[in-house]
Amino acid sequence: MSTSPLMTFNDGRTIPQLGLGVWKTPNVTAASTVQTALDAGYRHIDTAAVYENEDGVGDGLAQASVAREDIFLTTKLWNEAQGFDSTLKAMDESLKRLKTDYVDLYLIHWPSPWREKYVDTWKALVQLQKDGKARSIGVSNFGPEHLERIIGETGVVPALNQIELHPRFQQHAWTKANADHGILTEAWSPLGQGKFLDNPVIGEIAKKHGKSAAQVIIRWHIDGNRIVIPKSVTPSRIVDNIAVFDFALDADDLAKIAALDSADGRLGSDPATASF
Repeated sequence: MSTSPLMTFNDGRTIPQLGLGVWKTPNVTAASTVQTALDAGYRHIDTAAVYENEDGVGDGLAQASVAREDIFLTTKLWNEAQGFDSTLKAMDESLKRLKTDYVDLYLIHWPSPWREKYVDTWKALVQLQKDGKARSIGVSNFGPEHLERIIGETGVVPALNQIELHPRFQQHAWTKANADHGILTEAWSPLGQGKFLDNPVIGEIAKKHGKSAAQVIIRWHIDGNRIVIPKSVTPSRIVDNIAVFDFALDADDLAKIAALDSADGRLGSDPATASF
């Protein structure tokens, strides 16, 4: 059975470096997907309120043969629920759907700066951590300016920042800002939503190591000291995606992947201008 190494947050807690993302996983199949992942050795599941599959994820956790305390569970607050009191309420609703009394990591999903609520929302997450409902707290899609503001106004540094990051969009400035604050970087859409699995450069490296393109990209994230949460609902791919700890990329491989970076490689929305 594969197992993932752990990374340590600035609050002293640890997180498995590789987890299962369940974005776009239907609620009706989320439970079986989670169980498949746990059986394959995953101990880290990443969901969000807006994915509308917290119920299914909760069922998968409840039915699992793995103890809850051995599973690292992340969920995220959706933008419409931002604000101090509404965040506290949203967390209770997520916990009810997930059938647990705490999450290991709670994230603000987007800064949604036009709402002017993300600072108060962060203060609510600080309270939720004090209350024990979130073991660790962090953010997602926060740029350096957003990080500076919440840290400056609360004195509390996020444990993690989950951002879009893949070979065509490597986010060096943002990962440096995270590192400067002691914040771990987690990559969403780590495989570029599958768009780079046919890339000839990745394919050449995969052939060299006797691995799949997906395994090479996941290993690239691991070697870059990032947390990575590839998404799949296909059992064989879920198993393959965690089978990445028996090889490493060399300097030549890393240089070739570094050259794939592009200023226009973003696939998702720009956090500074997103209007949702």
